[in-house]
Amino acid sequence: MSSSPPADGLRRMCWIFPDRESSRMAQMWHGFFWDLYAESAADLGLRWSRHAPDAVTVDATAPGRPRVYVDDEPVTPEDTLFITALYSLPYQSMDVFNQYALYAVLEQAGFYLPFPPQVSLIGNDKLATLLFLAGSPVPAIPTVRIGTGRDTAKHGYEVALGNMTYPAIVKPAGWCGGGGINLARGPEDVRGLASLAQGGDTTLVIQPYLGDGTVDYRVYVVDGRPYAVMKRTPEPGSPVANASRGGAMEFPPVPPELAAATAWFAERLPIPFFCVDFLHDGEQYWFSELEPDGVIAPDLTDPDRTLQRDVTRARFAAYRDGHAKWLADGARPLTLDLSGATDVREPAPDPAPAPASPVTSTDHRTDPR
Repeated sequence: MSSSPPADGLRRMCWIFPDRESSRMAQMWHGFFWDLYAESAADLGLRWSRHAPDAVTVDATAPGRPRVYVDDEPVTPEDTLFITALYSLPYQSMDVFNQYALYAVLEQAGFYLPFPPQVSLIGNDKLATLLFLAGSPVPAIPTVRIGTGRDTAKHGYEVALGNMTYPAIVKPAGWCGGGGINLARGPEDVRGLASLAQGGDTTLVIQPYLGDGTVDYRVYVVDGRPYAVMKRTPEPGSPVANASRGGAMEFPPVPPELAAATAWFAERLPIPFFCVDFLHDGEQYWFSELEPDGVIAPDLTDPDRTLQRDVTRARFAAYRDGHAKWLADGARPLTLDLSGATDVREPAPDPAPAPASPVTSTDHRTDPR
């Protein structure tokens, strides 16, 4: 049963998303989560809609009073919030600048963005994420970031690979869904993957492989608390646990170690909703990624999608409540202090104990440190 918003309160959520999906992919994602997102918003008495960046028009001819339109319809900071995740899959690459510029315009125009542009930027680049969240109580996977382009064949990036152990994971720095993830058995494989990546000037990150059967845990964090977790297990022989690569999903209780770590992440990211991805190598957890707009996937064993609806509704309620508090506090931009990150030149506080055995380049369950 829907609940009506107050007459002078939040009425709609506009999701900015590059409109470049194929008809096949669009149909699949509608059934996977888009349609349920709209239903969950309606349960809260909110209108939900998805728009390409070019659907937003801003008239700033009157100083200090910008007027914003979404598909010819006027919206105001009082009645509308915008979801502004930065998406950078290959078919969206031409939109990245327009996305980020629009998010900054909306922020400066006075709209509530549940995660501000700088959060989206940090979350989109895997190394930026790990640097910003240095000192995590769950150790981060050591990472090398390399750019690719016309000089890739000179192998200048190899100066940074001296401490890398193999096999190693090589993947794009800013894609999602498990796309582009490969296993490199040695430096020559890295050279081959880098030469392919240069075709699209794709920035790569390289990380030690944790071993066959490494499990992925996505913790859904709502209002600073671990709300639920999605556990993803890879197919035999696959280095990737994402569902799009054949991984199996289940939704167990949140592991105590990850629940305890959530408070630290929430302190650094005081926003209504985000996801943190961890990997477990059979012995310990590793911090992998931050997802400000992590997909809330369905439990495919439940035809009613109870958990997916519950998490989505909690997420949207947190956005609604955050918007109300933001208005009450004077509608100031929700900016974060990015200067307070742990200095990565210093040892992280309370590091996890090192494993007893040394690491060799032939280990299949390599310790990333």
